[in-house]
Amino acid sequence: MVSTSSRLLQDGWSLYRADQQRSVYAAAIPLDVHQILLDAGDIPDPYLRKNEAEVQWVHQHDWVLETDFEIHETDLADQVTLRLAFVDTHARVTINDQPVGELSNFFRRFDLDIRSALRVGTNRLTITLHNNAALAAKLAEQQPFPVPWAEMNNQIPHMNLVRKTQCDAGWDWGLCLLSTGVYAAPELILHSGRRLDTVRVDQQHEADCVRLSVTVDTTGPTEINEQIELSLTGVEPVHLTLAPGQHQAQATLVVEHPQLWWPAGYGEQPLYRLTARLGDHQWQRDIGLRSLHWDLSKDGAGNRMAVVVNGVDIFAKGANWIPADAFPARHQPERYQQLLGDAVAANMNMVRVWGGGFYEHDAFYDTCERLGILVWHDLMFACALYPSTPAFIDDIRPEVDYQVRRLQSYACIALWCGDNEVIGAIDWFDVSRNNRDQYLVNYDRLNRVLDETVAKADPGRKFWPSSPCNGELDFGDAWHDDDRGDMHFWDVWHEGQSFSAYTDIKPRFCSEFGYQSFPSLELIESITDPADRNVTSPVMEAHQKNDGGNSRIVEMFTRYFRFPVGFDQFLYLSQVQQSLAIKTAVEYWRSLRPHCMGTLYWQLNDTWPVASWSSLEYGGRWKQLHYHAKRFYQPIQLFFIGEGAQKQLVAVNDRAEPAQLSGHWRLLSLGGNTERRGAIEQTLAAGESVVIADLHSEHPEQQFVVAQANAQFGDQSFKCDATGYFALWKALDFPQAEVRAEYGECNGQSWVELSCDRPAHFVTLSAPTAGHWSDNSLTLLPGEPRRLYWHGEASLNSAELRVDHLERSYRN
Repeated sequence: MVSTSSRLLQDGWSLYRADQQRSVYAAAIPLDVHQILLDAGDIPDPYLRKNEAEVQWVHQHDWVLETDFEIHETDLADQVTLRLAFVDTHARVTINDQPVGELSNFFRRFDLDIRSALRVGTNRLTITLHNNAALAAKLAEQQPFPVPWAEMNNQIPHMNLVRKTQCDAGWDWGLCLLSTGVYAAPELILHSGRRLDTVRVDQQHEADCVRLSVTVDTTGPTEINEQIELSLTGVEPVHLTLAPGQHQAQATLVVEHPQLWWPAGYGEQPLYRLTARLGDHQWQRDIGLRSLHWDLSKDGAGNRMAVVVNGVDIFAKGANWIPADAFPARHQPERYQQLLGDAVAANMNMVRVWGGGFYEHDAFYDTCERLGILVWHDLMFACALYPSTPAFIDDIRPEVDYQVRRLQSYACIALWCGDNEVIGAIDWFDVSRNNRDQYLVNYDRLNRVLDETVAKADPGRKFWPSSPCNGELDFGDAWHDDDRGDMHFWDVWHEGQSFSAYTDIKPRFCSEFGYQSFPSLELIESITDPADRNVTSPVMEAHQKNDGGNSRIVEMFTRYFRFPVGFDQFLYLSQVQQSLAIKTAVEYWRSLRPHCMGTLYWQLNDTWPVASWSSLEYGGRWKQLHYHAKRFYQPIQLFFIGEGAQKQLVAVNDRAEPAQLSGHWRLLSLGGNTERRGAIEQTLAAGESVVIADLHSEHPEQQFVVAQANAQFGDQSFKCDATGYFALWKALDFPQAEVRAEYGECNGQSWVELSCDRPAHFVTLSAPTAGHWSDNSLTLLPGEPRRLYWHGEASLNSAELRVDHLERSYRN
């Protein structure tokens, strides 16, 4: 009789340094060496002050993990497999001191046959975690020619040669915390037959019907017939028979009258539970039903790049995702829910899993599926060159095959992308720039393997060679070519161009662009001493990882704003500036639809407290940019487009149905008097962008303009609003405004009502506790109070609230 049982080796672990057994730490999975040492008080918190340098010794040592488990005599009649995943990274595995495996790829899952090493009674599993930096140096010596590494980001050489999260060695927003550990519980599997591995789904959508072609992959002995049961919510189960020698079975499940899954903002996300059973082993996942393809067709400007879901062109609105924390043990479902929930709260429908991170835990994708977040998924290669040697390819094939098969059934996966900026990196290094043909062939060899492996594991999804990329077999300049493919546009931040540069291009899909700001005063106070709170102090500079980043922020101040007074106002103004940069780009590019059909700014989140491009600072507090994103990503919205005295008022509708706009615009003096106004009455077709007014200011340094409207579609509505300026903010003599804040509660939810005697701009309410407001960084007008509701676990103390606004930032 076929039998299968398994045990997760979650608890009862010990950890010690390989050369120093006197300090033994009790541990459990997820087992993160740095986190354990921090909890024990044996390293300082690397997020505080300049402590990063004080923890570098950790990765320079080998670390030993051990646990005991029991084996009965009857267990040895079966096959015994030790399944290891999320092992970071170079590790030797022994059972009872007998070697059973040598691992060196964090992204692979390993099934080790350990039966011969077992004994009846107590057995000891030992995992020795080796120095990953030493592995990188060893691999560099083995390469047939130099393979340049990300010197501008990594603090440790040659980490591109190690299959490990690339940003662990530092990045231009991340500290160097070269993590090591085991983050998923090892599984001890006793089985006499096959065992379920992965389940893949190809969806064929017909009129009021979906046919699911389901492929079940198994592992283990195949000598006998075995039966698999497949079931889906609302569908009769199907039984499959695996004949001797077969590892794979296929069946079709038919769903009549399906409830379709939609990206956030376009509809609901109903999920169907797909279950596969083989004996007493079960695989289960909740999936959405949707059709999805990419429209890359030719048009008058070049080639489109639009994701089409259920027959509807989707404007991809979102940001780039980096690992949720530099401590891998903190990658928990609650953190995913917080960050991705906040993305949807800001009207995002897509995140890009960036190639310098890792293939996330299932909880990440489960959350995206539930929330309606499409995932542009890079394979894990970023900002460096990579080998194409037989040894490297032999390691990469099973990595990509496993990860793609693991994640294939999720409806949220929109695209597989070969890498992040690797083709462009050929021109970053002298050795590759001067031997371009050699390195181009090297790149192509690896990229073809990625393409072929993805196509075999997931033939129904698009493989995109690189990001940015003009398209298949096109190695053009996707940083500047805006007529096809996806674009990374960094001319504003890295090249120092003004914000108007965003309106000089017309991307088809911009998958990276960004501008930095500092985190909140509250976060900085939690990681610094009072004497550190100066933007050029050594501690503040230690929390700025992009060379010249603080200088760029300050220099841009001088172009647009009056200089802030005081450290707190410096932080505040940096967030205003960041918001305006990204707002300028997104609003213009959204106005170009259907020419442009995607904007994913860099970046959504942070791995630690740092000055960066994120809109959610470490800990989850919303920067001003995230509030602006909530407005500029709203499905129906008004934008003022153009610089100087001329503005166009543009209305954009991303919905798949028409909407009716009703409201008005007002040209105001800086003191708040209405000098001209006009009505807004406009029917917006589905997917339409249209100019509804052309405005001119005769006194650009004395006026600004606001628009407010209600957008009605069916029984739903949006409040649309926009503010436009005709001159640089430093040229505007804003009158001194008194902003008043009234605090209250309603049904247990705290609120603050803001009012003013004169117009106040970028009015931002801050609280010392974690959470966010219903709105923020807004235009406040006399006689038009705004009530902001608090979303956070802790209650508020009204005495601790702080209100900032632009005019206040430079007045003593």
